[in-house]
Amino acid sequence: MNETYPFSLEPLPYDYDALEPVISAETLQFHHDKHLATYVEKLNKALEPYKELHSMTLEQLLTEPLTVPDSVKTEIKNNGGGVYNHQLYFRCMKPAEDSTPPTGPLKTMIDTAFGSFDTFVRDLTNAALTQFGSGYGWLVEHDGMLEIKKMPNQDVPLGKNITPLLPVDVWEHAYYLQYQNRRMDYVNNWFCLINWDYVEQLLENTKGAVK
Repeated sequence: MNETYPFSLEPLPYDYDALEPVISAETLQFHHDKHLATYVEKLNKALEPYKELHSMTLEQLLTEPLTVPDSVKTEIKNNGGGVYNHQLYFRCMKPAEDSTPPTGPLKTMIDTAFGSFDTFVRDLTNAALTQFGSGYGWLVEHDGMLEIKKMPNQDVPLGKNITPLLPVDVWEHAYYLQYQNRRMDYVNNWFCLINWDYVEQLLENTKGAVK
């Protein structure tokens, strides 16, 4: 995510109805065109007066707090996090008929970290379901190992030696139009939409990154 100010609304990598029946076209359109668009708009508005921040990428804005004035830190954390998390969430999905289980090094790392793919699914599901209120369940790479985390609101698990790989969005706007209060049904169904090729690409990118 190397874009700098002014940030743009990144188009979905698929049609609105591509994730049906797991995620309805109405839910996806509302989520992307309203919620993500609002985060982008608010982030740009917050950054506009701070020309010294205009050359920073979204990741730099979220991970280099000493360069960000105190007066705008909260807005960047909330709205910048909303942009980062949503872009990754949408990129990490694909139509169910095109989604295939992870293979190769990623599958090996999942088995090493969690014992099996089924255990990974159980642990990420538990993180998503036990995140109180709004937030995300996360698969991250940390010091060469895979870990599960849960984060509130639009917090991002970015930092020294840690890379976000896969988020499951459990804000109500991600599922409520379709599932109402049935977060468990949404999360259980969501696993068939994962774009494991993209997750593997993110993991591969960490090998050449200086941390």
